[in-house]
Amino acid sequence: MNQLNNDQIRQNVRSRYKEIALQQVEIGSCCAPSSSCCESPVDYDGISAKLGYSNEELNAVPDGANLGLGCGNPQVIAQLQPGEVVLDLGSGGGFDCFLASRQVGEAGRVIGVDMTPEMVSRARANATKGGFTNTDFRLGEIEQLPVADQTVDVIISNCVINLSPAKQQVFNEAFRVLRSGGRLAVSDIVTTAELPAEIKNDLGLYSGCISGASSVNEIKVMLTESGFTDVVVEPKDESKTFIKDWVPGSNVQNYIVSAVIKAVKS
Repeated sequence: MNQLNNDQIRQNVRSRYKEIALQQVEIGSCCAPSSSCCESPVDYDGISAKLGYSNEELNAVPDGANLGLGCGNPQVIAQLQPGEVVLDLGSGGGFDCFLASRQVGEAGRVIGVDMTPEMVSRARANATKGGFTNTDFRLGEIEQLPVADQTVDVIISNCVINLSPAKQQVFNEAFRVLRSGGRLAVSDIVTTAELPAEIKNDLGLYSGCISGASSVNEIKVMLTESGFTDVVVEPKDESKTFIKDWVPGSNVQNYIVSAVIKAVKS
């Protein structure tokens, strides 16, 4: 994305998610451009069900935590255990953090990091409303995590790393904060074909989880470069069924799909 600098991208992403946090803009996904806004209220639970969340999970979080964001369910990937420390990259309204909180229990802890102050405030309010005492929401960028070295067991994230213009740094930071034996369990977007220039250079589509996507091989190389082992990137072709609605008429599903991304810090 040579035509756009990193600061432009970050400011655009922050502005977009500030709007979502404050107004709960009626969009179908973080990955849908603002032009697809609906006039009627969006069924956020219905959207998340398509991403792989169970009814039990959807009913277990405070109202206002699920904003219909994401491209998968990192809870399924992570296989969290009681007592673990979990870090969510781009925690939004706290949806995945609250689900993780239930799995790690009071002996565990969940840290959510988000670059948008309004999202952090929303997540903290949701934690209070839901009585979650083992969650900690912090303001920060995923390229410079406000988390100490080797203090995390599991990193989760849902369709956020693609939004970063410095993905190698994101993976470097993830490796830094993980303990030895810690694991990365992420749902994100990957490219299956070269994005057309008009998509790749569109700021709105970047903040919509499309233009910033990397290929499977690029992600594998970046994770390996950061020091991770047992790297797995599994594209999910079935995700095309909801991706096609992100930019109606653009056939964006021919270029990107959701993927399961896993890696271990040995």
